[in-house]
Amino acid sequence: MPNPTPDTPVTRPAGPVTLQQVAERAGVSSATASRALHGSSGTRIVGEELRRRVLDAARELRYVSNAPAQALARSTTTVVGVVVHDVADPYFAAIAAGAMGVAREHGLLVMLAATFRDPELELDYLGRLRAQRARAVVLAGSGFADREFTRRLAAEVDAYRADGGHVVAVGAHGIASDTVRPANRAGAALAVRHLYDLGHRSFGIVSGPRTLTTVRDRLDGARWQLRSLGLGLLPTQMIDGGFTREHARAAARTLLARAPELTAIVVLNDLMAAGVLAALRDDLGLRVPEQISVVGFDDLPFAADLNPPLTTVRLPLADIGARAMDMILTGPTVEPRTLDLDTELVVRSSTTTAPR
Repeated sequence: MPNPTPDTPVTRPAGPVTLQQVAERAGVSSATASRALHGSSGTRIVGEELRRRVLDAARELRYVSNAPAQALARSTTTVVGVVVHDVADPYFAAIAAGAMGVAREHGLLVMLAATFRDPELELDYLGRLRAQRARAVVLAGSGFADREFTRRLAAEVDAYRADGGHVVAVGAHGIASDTVRPANRAGAALAVRHLYDLGHRSFGIVSGPRTLTTVRDRLDGARWQLRSLGLGLLPTQMIDGGFTREHARAAARTLLARAPELTAIVVLNDLMAAGVLAALRDDLGLRVPEQISVVGFDDLPFAADLNPPLTTVRLPLADIGARAMDMILTGPTVEPRTLDLDTELVVRSSTTTAPR
């Protein structure tokens, strides 16, 4: 709603004036209006011009702040939300377990929510947890590489902070928040370097949906390492495995049909790597690693039990969840913190020297 000019008569709504009506009059979000009128426990400060617009709108509408309601809104419960993409995925189960272990030691209750990689659900859950006055939220799923979504997520996080909440992100989400950042780029580069040192020069990559920032980071790391070694990567040498076992199994068959010369495949998570191994062994009759080597990513619990046991990049998944909960326990700081967690390569039986 445009701001009224000095000559425009002010129409006051019937009944008590709400914060949303003040925000609409000032042409700002309700979160900005709240920070301008009530202050903020978060890190965002309202500029003087915006603050003046909000105060003018509140005066024109005769808005009266409800101090008891503000105190209630700023109070929190012992609930911490952990938002993941899929509770059935062992990757997220391990992160959630790490968070829950720390929460239990400190009397906090974890509420787990799954978005199934739907960004709208992530926004919805964050809003619901704010309404329930949850103490904090861990965004444990990958970020989405979508500028409009990131803008809306940042606005929702701002509103949550204005109400006294605390948000911790795992990985790149494009928002100003405390972050636990796994070394996804470095881990993918490590996988490529391992295969290169074994003599491999013809690589394939099975990725996930490129709308996810985790996938982009891992893919960027693999491509960077290949370029630094003087190797290219054709479009025919990459395929989306959908981040599921069955999709990756079908993708591996397609990849080898397009590029039968491949001697090594980097798979951007272990769940897909299980499908790739099944395709190579059972569908295509290839011997792993004698004819083709495979490296996964994450080191999920089942990776050592695959046939053959999977060489993979290990992420400290439980520690990721635990460190995110530690950040919540210490509370928000003036400047958002970033904690970087390293990866390591776990060499098992799915890789060997390149065939001659």
